[in-house]
Amino acid sequence: MSAQDRVRWDGIYRNLHLGRYPPPDPLLFEFTPPVPEGKTRLALDLAGGMGQNGLWLATQGYTVDVMDISRIALTRARAEMAMRNLRNVNLLQIDLDELDLEDDNYDLICVFRYLKRSAIPKIKAAIAPGGRLIYETFNVRYLEVVPEFNPDFLLHGGELAVAFDTWKVLRESEEKHLTQLVAIRPMREQSPSPSNVLDW
Repeated sequence: MSAQDRVRWDGIYRNLHLGRYPPPDPLLFEFTPPVPEGKTRLALDLAGGMGQNGLWLATQGYTVDVMDISRIALTRARAEMAMRNLRNVNLLQIDLDELDLEDDNYDLICVFRYLKRSAIPKIKAAIAPGGRLIYETFNVRYLEVVPEFNPDFLLHGGELAVAFDTWKVLRESEEKHLTQLVAIRPMREQSPSPSNVLDW
């Protein structure tokens, strides 16, 4: 993203900054696995904005990275963290066009209302074997609602499911202008290190 993109998103979130803090997305409630007692689980809230999803995951026991380009959005997330006394959240201001994720690192990645096609292989590789993706964003039918929306950032029918076609799909939905996909990364054919295998 360019500096102009940062300024634009800061402007958007500046207008939202003093409003009511948004609730987490309901898809998380249904498909977020519990963290086993005594275990550490890592989650990523990608393009997380003000962090409502990442903070909710933190309340469920995850250690969470929230990544977004907007300093204004992350400042609001930090204030909410302090209010809730949450310490297991890392707020990372990152240009998502330069996204660099460690392979097999996250037990869960959630993405809401964000699409960068070049990031999808990085997201897939960053989820540990047995880990989970929770993804919801707009598809091309969103143009019926907002005709001026850039179609480059809209999914085509079945596109997300094809990208994860070797994964175990728990939910696949294309209702109206929203596409949802919840999927589990398969274990490798060879036996992975026990530390990288999830036991939920």
